[in-house]
Amino acid sequence: MRNYIVLFTLIFTTISFAQTITSKKEDATPAQYALLEKVNQYYPDITLSKTVTNFYADGNIIDTHQEFDLTNSKFTSYKIGLEPDNKKLLFEYVSDATGKVYGDVTIFKGNALRTTFTEKNNEISVALNGKSVYLKKLK
Repeated sequence: MRNYIVLFTLIFTTISFAQTITSKKEDATPAQYALLEKVNQYYPDITLSKTVTNFYADGNIIDTHQEFDLTNSKFTSYKIGLEPDNKKLLFEYVSDATGKVYGDVTIFKGNALRTTFTEKNNEISVALNGKSVYLKKLK
């Protein structure tokens, strides 16, 4: 009997903490678009788009992604994600010319700090407001 009580307690506790996650394709919020504009200003390889897919849990945005039509582009994959605080953008793209390139852009005191990892060249680079401040080629 005690095992059944523990089992039911576990089931009801798990159900009460479950969240429903939904997604909606919609226009970017003003804060999201401001982040995208700021990043695109210094890093034009990060595409500027007004349409995003927001993921919601309990009515709050928990994640944001952008989707792109890659039919006539040089990319085989292109992904952009925005963090909920609209201070950080994550990117990843793949093409024959560049290979896989990924990293993030963080807005810090009005500045755009970008960290990029390029797998094809084994490079790590850091740029501030579009200007390179560090480049390291790995062996």
